[in-house]
Amino acid sequence: MPLVLKSVPAARGPRWIADAFRLYARRPLGFSALFVVFLFAALGVSVVPLLGPLLQMMSLPLLSLGFMVAGQSALLGGPVHPRQFIEPLRGDPARRRALLTLCVVYGLAAVAVLLLADALSHHAWDRLQGLLAKGETAQGEVDALLAEPGIAAGLLTAGLGGMLLSAPFWHAPALVHWGGQGVRQALFSSTLAVWRTKGAFCTYLLGWLGVLLLFGFVSAIVLGLAGAPQLTSLLGVPAGLVFSTAFYLSVLFTFNDSFGNAGAASAADRPPPGAV
Repeated sequence: MPLVLKSVPAARGPRWIADAFRLYARRPLGFSALFVVFLFAALGVSVVPLLGPLLQMMSLPLLSLGFMVAGQSALLGGPVHPRQFIEPLRGDPARRRALLTLCVVYGLAAVAVLLLADALSHHAWDRLQGLLAKGETAQGEVDALLAEPGIAAGLLTAGLGGMLLSAPFWHAPALVHWGGQGVRQALFSSTLAVWRTKGAFCTYLLGWLGVLLLFGFVSAIVLGLAGAPQLTSLLGVPAGLVFSTAFYLSVLFTFNDSFGNAGAASAADRPPPGAV
């Protein structure tokens, strides 16, 4: 299917988030089950000696694409099921090879960024996890560790590396699956699309920050008035599931607005870009 790179106004960023939540509300159980299945699969590969973290990172492009396939199916009135994670791999061999290549390249690059960030932080991540496991008894040690300059360098490296890595891979799996592009062309097209819609992506990121801050503020007030502030962390578990699922669904709307709803079955069936 031909793809047309479109201009997207900055105001579309928050709309992507709103559309994702509306789409999630259509099939909350189906989309939540989709994310839970991925979590269990990621947990399973994490125990593989030496290769566990790499395999987890390699699975992220397919996770993103699987949610896009499921979301597009829901937009057109179709089903939502876990098999949609592997549906893109059932296509022609060329696209399958390109998708698997993207997964390998992304996994290696992401692990490299994390290893560099860990080295710059003097391996503080492992120490921090150990201290957090001790709970309040190690709060003083945690504060001292967070004050180390290496922590800031590691966080900055991980953040910048993640942002630089996300641009070429944001649309690349969908460009391979729906557009039939090769690996290099998909990475280039994705980078170009993200750059051309940078205004919308800035408001998109600010929108997600606002959603998280609003949730934290409202939940703290409500639970505080109810006399149960200790339930805040417990409430964060289902909220995290919903927000994570909505985030991956929002990627579909960023793609549809940038490339003209290329995932729809036919021009007649397509809803307007961003419509739910």
